[in-house]
Amino acid sequence: MSAIFTVNRPQIKTALPGPKAQEIINADHRFVSPSYTRPYPFVAARAEGVWIEDPDGNIFLDCNAGVAVCSTGHCHPEIVRVIQEQAAELIHVCGTDYYYRHMPLLARKLDEIVPVPSPTRTHFANSGTEAVETALKLAMYATGREKFIAFFNSFHGRTLGSLSLTSSKAAQRRGFRRQALDVTHVPYAYCFRCPYNLGKREDGACCLGAIDWIENRLFKTTLPPEECAAIVVECVQGEGGYIPAPREFLQGLRRICDEHGILLIVDEVQSGMGRTGKMFACEHYDLKPDIICLAKGIASGLPLGACVARADLMTWKPGAHASTFGGNPVAIAAALKTIELLERELIANAASVGEHLQQGLRRLMEKHEVIGDVRGLGLMIGVEFVEDRKTMKPAPELRDRVERACFERGLILLGAGTNTIRWSPPLILTREQADVAIEIFDEAIAATCRSSA
Repeated sequence: MSAIFTVNRPQIKTALPGPKAQEIINADHRFVSPSYTRPYPFVAARAEGVWIEDPDGNIFLDCNAGVAVCSTGHCHPEIVRVIQEQAAELIHVCGTDYYYRHMPLLARKLDEIVPVPSPTRTHFANSGTEAVETALKLAMYATGREKFIAFFNSFHGRTLGSLSLTSSKAAQRRGFRRQALDVTHVPYAYCFRCPYNLGKREDGACCLGAIDWIENRLFKTTLPPEECAAIVVECVQGEGGYIPAPREFLQGLRRICDEHGILLIVDEVQSGMGRTGKMFACEHYDLKPDIICLAKGIASGLPLGACVARADLMTWKPGAHASTFGGNPVAIAAALKTIELLERELIANAASVGEHLQQGLRRLMEKHEVIGDVRGLGLMIGVEFVEDRKTMKPAPELRDRVERACFERGLILLGAGTNTIRWSPPLILTREQADVAIEIFDEAIAATCRSSA
């Protein structure tokens, strides 16, 4: 497969958006739901690897990967090939009603690689929120309990069940009234802005604070542990700001669950599939969940979600939970090839290039007073913007302007949390491409700060 792009840095040829892109934006505004967020007017036309071209011929360096979805890069030739081959053989048959080889093939492979204790079983869905919905229903079915614990600033999806867990933005809940599920939220162990020990950042107190909150507040007041079905957590909060959890916090949750017969559900929809430099973020913490939720990067851009659980939990009867399109054979073919590529080279690349990228961003932190924190694992990196490092006051408007300035210079990034920019590039990113991205990011910050002075 010949390369579409032979560039080594972005090429912006028109005002943004260009005339062809503006036509598409106008049509979108007329016919498409206004609920989509679209922080800046980027219109994608075609892509390859880490490069995306818009309809007007502008070429962008993609450090977002469709929000951590295009794990093997855009249109990886091996992914394209297996999609084409599978589409010519079998595009769809409903896995709820019939058998085909693809489901057990991928389920067996997931049993080999997930951190959930084997043996496992897998239920296939189409997205991350569906995988979370599956986990919630399974936890209620397996335990006979109805209550859940989740964490502030978490994101687990927007369907009504998973929305009960989600707490990253008020806009995601506004207008939908009461929660569908009984969920109690607890402050996440966010060391940079410790909710339990304000003024003493990064001293580990937030780890113990979160555990103490659950054991000595919730369990003794409003949430009896015997009524709690599961604790649902992200090892690295995604939409909340790319915040890696402290090890003590996650291990403390595992202990609490073991002591009270509560299930531990880990949402790796955004952090899984090699993004953190290991196949799953759980592996950085030696954490073994009872249920894990996967999606986004699992199939290199095709819609696929998976809920993998201990086999002794997933014993529900036929008809209890199903999906017409979940586990589509074309999506599964892409997933199997994705895992092969991850194991072959891309997990190692994510670890190596991720460290290189973090080092470069930390050098920018020394240069720019408005960068308060650089954090992450592998190629899942958050850069938090502040007014200055003396007050550490969040600077969300500055973050938004930097995000837009990057776009105008041909670098695709996206915000997360209140005042963080997330870096979630394709796992094929090279050190040289990372250096180009850092250079543009540096220019965008400097220009934004000059215009604000």
